[in-house]
Amino acid sequence: MTAAAIEMRSINKIFGPVKALDEADLVVESGTIHGLVGQNGAGKSTIIKILAGIYRRTSGDVSVFGKRLEQITPAAIEAEGVHFIHQDRLLVPTATVAEAIFLRNEPRFGPFINYRQMNRRASELLHRYFELDLNPRTLISELSTAQQKIVQITRALAHDAKILVLDEPTAALVSKEVESLFSVLRRLKADGLAIVFISHYMSEILEICDVVTVLRNGTDVGVVDPSEVGIQKIVEMMTNRDTSEMYPRRNVEIGAPVMSVKNLTVDGAFENVTFDIHAGEILGLTGLLGSGDKEVLNALFGQIKPDAGEIILHGKKQKFGSPVDAVNGGVAKIPEDRRAHGVATGLSVGENMSLASLGQVSTKGFVDRKKESQVIDGLIRDLGIKTPDRHTLVKNLSGGNQQKVVVGKWLSCNSEIYLLDEPTVAVDVGAKVEIYNLMNRLAAEGKGQVFVSSDLEEVTEMCDRVLVIYRGKIIAEYKRGEIDADRLLAAASGTVAETERKRA
Repeated sequence: MTAAAIEMRSINKIFGPVKALDEADLVVESGTIHGLVGQNGAGKSTIIKILAGIYRRTSGDVSVFGKRLEQITPAAIEAEGVHFIHQDRLLVPTATVAEAIFLRNEPRFGPFINYRQMNRRASELLHRYFELDLNPRTLISELSTAQQKIVQITRALAHDAKILVLDEPTAALVSKEVESLFSVLRRLKADGLAIVFISHYMSEILEICDVVTVLRNGTDVGVVDPSEVGIQKIVEMMTNRDTSEMYPRRNVEIGAPVMSVKNLTVDGAFENVTFDIHAGEILGLTGLLGSGDKEVLNALFGQIKPDAGEIILHGKKQKFGSPVDAVNGGVAKIPEDRRAHGVATGLSVGENMSLASLGQVSTKGFVDRKKESQVIDGLIRDLGIKTPDRHTLVKNLSGGNQQKVVVGKWLSCNSEIYLLDEPTVAVDVGAKVEIYNLMNRLAAEGKGQVFVSSDLEEVTEMCDRVLVIYRGKIIAEYKRGEIDADRLLAAASGTVAETERKRA
């Protein structure tokens, strides 16, 4: 019987008081695409980092093609043919494409690197696997996100990879690029490679994976064929609850406008953007990549200075010169890149979550610690943040739970307007439901929300009204009952004519 490509048995990993893995198994066969799913904090990153030699297992056995590995290092595991395509691209921006692909494996002519041969081989590999004609002398810094992902995979193939581990490989890709990546993965599977595919996108798991290992609370709770059990069953295994009500309903009366935006313009990004945000309303703003939706949020939050137009809050014109001005004016924003812009990893969970709401838990300049603790503990509970307590440093949490801390931080401040920039990106389905519930709670409290998301299904289900932006202009508006994912996609693609605008 042929040994499995990867066999991890009874893996335990303890970080201080936290048991991140509890007797977890992961067995991957050659010639398969093996999904690894679980909520944030379920242990996905931990078990992969143990395989990568980044973490040392507390106990358990790891074998690659039947060879038992005692002390794993990144160099040793790569020598066994296991390569990792990380979510955060680990490429030197000043290197060329060819240099990145053949790093530590350069063809040589005596003591010198043979650049002509290296460039030629890089071009051949890119064309063979991706049908991509990319100049091998191009700098990494000049590549798109998708092209950088391709270079990472090509580097692994140039190093004779037998096993690929891909961590959220499609998170920054558009649909066409995802299709191209999946075609390559299927070809590699046919060539006998073992592929571990980690993703929060359940539709991708169903489309690309032959088998799926489900992790929950640090242990594997099942190995299933996604085509047989379906997405719903996998989600229920991940969360240990029925998630048939993925999008919790609300019955909130929409109030008067709390913010008005009139002819707002940022040269080169968007122009003449006009809309109102009402109390209790979740207003969707969606468009294709580069359409200008994120720039609109940045302008509303004082990160970009408008070249023309007005922002009116409660009947008073506002000029937000900075995010501090916006926060003081009653506007909060949950950023998309929460690890870079929203969390202080050296502070505790509680300290992070109270940063934006000190005014709500203070009296005459003194913090009411009891009230502060109640607010923090309530948010930890409501968001399902996996942490021993509020005193745990954020850097000791999983990436997904760090993101939840930032969501909680901004949802805790008593703002009038909430700008939500992809609040559910890269979080699991259970966390998404918790975020949706908090959005509904804000609506019930009369807060206005602007919700930017590239997930048209959640836009359709969560929004009271949706504005579609195309090349910097709002070209369509749909109210609840009219909102449909296909209609939104058509509008975002520019197929809605000026005469067909649906403006309130």
